[in-house]
Amino acid sequence: MLIQKIRKSSRAKAYLALFTTSFVWGTTWVFSKAAVMEMPALQMAAIRQFIAGLAMVAFFVFYKKLSLPSAKEFRWLFIMSLLLFVIANGFSTWGVTYISSGLAALIGTLYPLSVVLIEAVFYKQKQIPSLAVFGLVLGLMGVGLVLYENAFVNTGLHFGWGLVLSVLAMLSWSFGSVFLARKKQTLNPYYSLGWQMLLSSVLLYILSLALKQHIPIGAISLKTWGIIIYLAALGSIIAFVAFLYTLKKLPQAIATLYAYINPLVAMFIGSWLLGETLNRYILGGAFVTLLGVFLVNYSIRKARKSTVLNSSEQ
Repeated sequence: MLIQKIRKSSRAKAYLALFTTSFVWGTTWVFSKAAVMEMPALQMAAIRQFIAGLAMVAFFVFYKKLSLPSAKEFRWLFIMSLLLFVIANGFSTWGVTYISSGLAALIGTLYPLSVVLIEAVFYKQKQIPSLAVFGLVLGLMGVGLVLYENAFVNTGLHFGWGLVLSVLAMLSWSFGSVFLARKKQTLNPYYSLGWQMLLSSVLLYILSLALKQHIPIGAISLKTWGIIIYLAALGSIIAFVAFLYTLKKLPQAIATLYAYINPLVAMFIGSWLLGETLNRYILGGAFVTLLGVFLVNYSIRKARKSTVLNSSEQ
């Protein structure tokens, strides 16, 4: 009876962590857009990652007494910080300066589709399952519908530049995910995450200075500081910790449901707080996109399971 209660409690905590990840990561798109309305995007991303990264590294170094990473580990951390936080997070934050938070979140959700293509092109993966191909087409059609609808309220080069930045961010996250899967390290994942954010904050700040995306610290309003603290504490620390917890406690198919929820959260919250356009065509396009992503994920998991079963029978 006691063991059953413990299991139920653990599962309840895992689902609470899943809800936290889904909701918080959905709101980060909206709050990022709200922040970049008042300050340069790259500078904001740099400050956010510095606060979160410093807090996590300090916790593990001074409280957990972990040693500093080796030179080899720092090289790996540098690559991951460049892919996942400088380009993926930095460029996606830059992108919401020009496009809606909901559209940016939807583009970010496409990363499983690009991972399939990256594996096929760069790693000569075996033939892509037909269901995954159908999912790829469906996902692109859904985004195309959302883009078509947005085109009526967003015109000009800035909208196009926002799309380019968001797609580059999504592709960088995809490459980072592939690299992470193929070049695993023994570092504590939370400690590693802290170093990646800390390293990326330095690179982002240098980039913001080089591109003149910079304002005096004293010019940042209390409202924007509040948003940055929210993004650092909840978006960069709490949500990541919750996500890693769900991966440990729930099946992967359930733990990754956040990817289908956070774009919808971004769309509804963005419409409510920022007045972003939201209609049945945009929601329909989002549904088609998320269905395509689901089919890709499902087909890949099915193919991997089949491969494992076949190898165990031999």
